Amino acid sequence: MKFETHTLAKPLSDYIESIFHFEGFQPDHSIERVVPTGHIFIIFELDGFERKTFDNATLKKNGSYTKVWVSGNHSNHLSISAHQNSEMLVIQLKPTGFYPIINQSAIELSDKVLNAQEIFGPIILELRAQLLHQKAIIDKFKIIEDWLLTRLDISKTPSSELVEVLQQLQLQPFSNHTNIISGYPKTQKHLINQFKTYFGLTPKVFHRIYRFNEILKQIHNEKELLWSQIAHGFGYADQSHFIKEFKEFSGFNPQEFIKSEYHKDEPNFFPLDRKG
Repeated sequence: MKFETHTLAKPLSDYIESIFHFEGFQPDHSIERVVPTGHIFIIFELDGFERKTFDNATLKKNGSYTKVWVSGNHSNHLSISAHQNSEMLVIQLKPTGFYPIINQSAIELSDKVLNAQEIFGPIILELRAQLLHQKAIIDKFKIIEDWLLTRLDISKTPSSELVEVLQQLQLQPFSNHTNIISGYPKTQKHLINQFKTYFGLTPKVFHRIYRFNEILKQIHNEKELLWSQIAHGFGYADQSHFIKEFKEFSGFNPQEFIKSEYHKDEPNFFPLDRKG
């Protein structure tokens, strides 16, 4: 698989986590589970394949997407299709980038995947057509960067107080959650409403997502795991609480996860029907 990322300068780097392109993807599975990370994605398919989402419990198809779509901030895992010889260009927005670039309340897209025309109108398909006409990846990236700059409304950037809370949720352990929230200068209700508007999820859900992703990093490629120590080290009240949250975000209990060797895969994508 060929994979390339585009380095962004300010001001876009303040709002965009990454822009990347890949082609020639040859997965050994047709359905994969995606773990929430706190990011929003704008996805351009450049291969003509229809992508599908599936019910997490039954794996029955519950959505289909072509050309361009947007995946909002998710509080649970997402089951999606994987395809041979895929080619896609993906914009990964920081939580702080949703409102200034998409220019609408983030809560409207929470736990949703939408065709991008519903948000941007027909111009998004014109943008995709431009990408298809460019052979060089650097030219595709330039088209996207220029478009993002036209979309960016810096006046809709979240307040510095709100961004500070978000950053502390990323940096500090969950045991400090109450202290982080209490540092916000206005009421807790105001904080929650602002988080929903700008970021799509509540502070507590964000903190839980960040904690879970740190767990995935810690256990990646580890040979021996003591779940009780991990649960305690990450501030869970007990092991049953840890197992419940692990399953909520990944769809697996910890033992299933290790037995299937998902800790050896990419930290946020897990195949559900791996061949062989």
